[in-house]
Amino acid sequence: MAQVLDPPRVTEKADTPAARVARRKAALEWIAVHALGVAAALFFVLPFVFVVLTSLMSDQQTLTRDLIPTHWEWSNYRQVLDTPGFLSWWRNTLVYAGLGTVLTVVSSLPVAYALAKFRFRGRNLSMMLVISMMMLPPQVIIIPMYLFWAKQLDLSGTLWPLIIPMAFGDAFSIFLLRQFLLTIPNEYLDAAKVDGCSEFRTLIKVIVPMAKPGIAAVALFQFFYAWNDYFGPQIYTSENPGAWTLSYGLESFKGAHHTDWNLTMAATVLVMAPVILVFFFAQKAFVEGVTLTGVKG
Repeated sequence: MAQVLDPPRVTEKADTPAARVARRKAALEWIAVHALGVAAALFFVLPFVFVVLTSLMSDQQTLTRDLIPTHWEWSNYRQVLDTPGFLSWWRNTLVYAGLGTVLTVVSSLPVAYALAKFRFRGRNLSMMLVISMMMLPPQVIIIPMYLFWAKQLDLSGTLWPLIIPMAFGDAFSIFLLRQFLLTIPNEYLDAAKVDGCSEFRTLIKVIVPMAKPGIAAVALFQFFYAWNDYFGPQIYTSENPGAWTLSYGLESFKGAHHTDWNLTMAATVLVMAPVILVFFFAQKAFVEGVTLTGVKG
């Protein structure tokens, strides 16, 4: 007679007090971490939301305690764009930021490549000079630089005193690119040289494609710097409103509309929007480039 076997019993995990305490601790940690994340996000987002909402209010409502516009005044942006000189400020800023970024990357990359991959006498001294230039405040050399550009070359009232120096490299960009290039194995360079590539061709065909995250990070840093630069345009272009940038023109716009907070906020949004959009679409390359530059010293 066949013997009937009982089905195997499924052992359930014991719900011990220690397990309940562990689950409760994990849940509290999850809540705490996400609460801090939400608080940090609100800390950065709410001021921008306030600026946008204020820019869509009427003149009278900006003087009240209302936080939400009763009537969405989209015409405020049209009024700001119709302000004499505002579009020229946009054009000047795009020229300054765009051309300056290209010149900085093109001039800094070969120097960073040499400091990272070449072996020559005085390389460490050259690197120390680059780092020392990073520590030198621009206010220290502004007087001799202004005398040179304004008195000797007669370029005062233009943006050229700010753009031309970028064609000779930037200390911070050189340092950042050099740190990134150190992460590229030398075997790739040796293979390119075996195939007959010159140093210049190796730089263009091997280094540039592999260094795209670092180049993107440097380009974004330089673009943001030039877009938000107030000190330089104030020194060189203050006497010529036709050469003003958005950062300097916004101060003049604020002085002319110091009681029209809706127009001031609308102008602020128009100045901030391009930077936010650029960072939003390029944040992956930016974060990757900044992260990898610190891998090797």
